[in-house]
Amino acid sequence: MAEKIRLEIIALANNDAQNNSFVLLLKEENGNRRLPVVIGAFEAQAIAVVVEKIHPGRPLTHDLLYNILTAMNAEITEVTITALENGVFHALVHCAFSDGRAIEVDARTSDAVAMAVRFNCPIYVEAAILEEAGIAFEDPSRPASTPTALPGSLTSYSVERLEQMLEDAIAQEAYERAVEIRDEIKKRKG
Repeated sequence: MAEKIRLEIIALANNDAQNNSFVLLLKEENGNRRLPVVIGAFEAQAIAVVVEKIHPGRPLTHDLLYNILTAMNAEITEVTITALENGVFHALVHCAFSDGRAIEVDARTSDAVAMAVRFNCPIYVEAAILEEAGIAFEDPSRPASTPTALPGSLTSYSVERLEQMLEDAIAQEAYERAVEIRDEIKKRKG
């Protein structure tokens, strides 16, 4: 069995290099390497709503899968990033059933992470993958430099207008935008 290293989510930001994509930045738990994973907007939204504690009016696809698994007395116990092929990360989702059975299911890394945040389970990467694709930072205590997800246009609105925009974004299920607006409000209110 390959050596695994535990990761944690430290950022989710717009990817300026590719339209409609985001960078999920993962950090090794006891080290100074970061693993950037490019993901789609839908998967970024699926991760952001859980991480940012946003409650959509209706279940998203990953919420539905979570609800089905828990109704079947199953849970995801961990996810592991296992391969990097042609610039695409591959992952395994480890699922345990109440009767003692366990299975591993192949998944896109973005979907695996979206499920991991719902089940509050660990995210791992095989050491060789982190060695190949990880980015080392000189000072492990220094936070990673990540692109900002806030467009400059939000700075021109009043807090009252931002609060209204936040409500509208949530009602329209535009959760990435809602997170950006909420963060701008928090920044101003201190």
